Amino acid sequence: MATNFKNQMRELMKQAWMLVKVYGFSMADAMKQAWQVLKLKAALKKGVVKFYYQKLNGEIRTAWGTLKEGLVPETKGAERKKNESLITYYDNEKQAFRSFKVANLIKVG
Repeated sequence: MATNFKNQMRELMKQAWMLVKVYGFSMADAMKQAWQVLKLKAALKKGVVKFYYQKLNGEIRTAWGTLKEGLVPETKGAERKKNESLITYYDNEKQAFRSFKVANLIKVG
């Protein structure tokens, strides 16, 4: 349990520092955003989640997405390096994979 907690805190701090350096967040705002991202990623792995984010054109998008094994179709192709500044999810409404910037997450649930 302690190892899992340490790994989560390490991921949280890594995400927060990325938000500070890349997007210019204050450390307090970066920590809030990083917690939200951590909670969203955990919820996506458990089932379908409703969340909101801002698209690049400024529009607010309401999404129903998941990353749960049985609900996501098989992916084919080579494994790519993961971009830490993006959240990729399977959109249940559009039946396709989508992604958005971590900094643009507004609300989970």
